[in-house]
Amino acid sequence: EVQLVESGGGLVQPGGSLRLSCAASGFTFSSYAMKWVRQAPGKGLEWVSGISSGGGRLSYADSVKGRFTISRDNAKNTLYLQMNSLKPEDTAVYYCARDQDPPGGQGTQVTVSS
Repeated sequence: EVQLVESGGGLVQPGGSLRLSCAASGFTFSSYAMKWVRQAPGKGLEWVSGISSGGGRLSYADSVKGRFTISRDNAKNTLYLQMNSLKPEDTAVYYCARDQDPPGGQGTQVTVSS
């Protein structure tokens, strides 16, 4: 059974930083491209960033490019999202998922507010 557990969210002031983690189990993590998506209040899912199975190819939504960094540690079966220069519009529930799958975890709430 695929399990993805997101963590690291919280309340942060504009301009602040957070690092999200996603612990994966139930599948061969190193064989799958992964992604982060988010859902803001009252809005649909938005793709945020993706990473290839080996970590060599990274991609970002224009809205986060230059501020967010995706990475992975295949030895630890963990996906990360470093978020810097956070803005109020980054407020959302953040989910990780395999690249071809919809999000299935509980997500982690990120709130950017002064």
